[in-house]
Amino acid sequence: MTARKAQRTARLIDLLSRRRVIHLSEAAALLGVSEMTVRRDIATNQGQIAYLGGHILAAAEIEADIPYELATAADSHAAAKREACVHAVRKIRPDETIFIDCGTTLIHLIDLIPDNYQITAICYAMNVAERLSRKPNVTIIMLGGVYHPASASFSGTHDFDILNSVGINAAFLSAAGVDAKRGATCEHFHEAVVKQKVMSLARENYLVIDSSKIGKLKRAFFSAMDGFDAVITENGEVASDSFRPQV
Repeated sequence: MTARKAQRTARLIDLLSRRRVIHLSEAAALLGVSEMTVRRDIATNQGQIAYLGGHILAAAEIEADIPYELATAADSHAAAKREACVHAVRKIRPDETIFIDCGTTLIHLIDLIPDNYQITAICYAMNVAERLSRKPNVTIIMLGGVYHPASASFSGTHDFDILNSVGINAAFLSAAGVDAKRGATCEHFHEAVVKQKVMSLARENYLVIDSSKIGKLKRAFFSAMDGFDAVITENGEVASDSFRPQV
């Protein structure tokens, strides 16, 4: 390793220790080199630095540092989440563009996508992007912004221009609560903004949840139940209008 390369690597690691996540273009500007040079530096330091969907982070972030809230959710109702995704994966078709929401439920959906499917997947959560990167024929579009460790997701509206330029065939949404009167809600307000934007653009919107979420109401509202083409649980596909309050 040359002295300059070693200096760049040390500076990049120092930046990550303070910033945790940094966009490739910003790293290149701060280091005074091209984006290609930064990517080459990362390629020769994969034990320390990782590159994911246009963002740079410490390798340990992917390998071990799962936020507590996310890790706890991953262990909760895991079998039901996977079974819901067994039903949901039937909505994914080759050569289409899909959106995969943040959280732990839809990680199972990614695992079930056939390896020979050539699809484009849009996401905004680090754990989702990492799992998608294991699929050989998936092109990843990752939305960036401010990183939120609790949900391993990013917030910000500057990447909405990217969403406006992409045709989304199907969006797979998650929720922390589904209430017949109030609709679908989640834990974090920044997630609700992304969900609403995607739902306004996607041709088909599917809410994928395990049944433990039904009857719960969380603080961040993002859609009435009639905004979904279907709700998919471990028991299969349910028409969204079946969640309307009884009169």
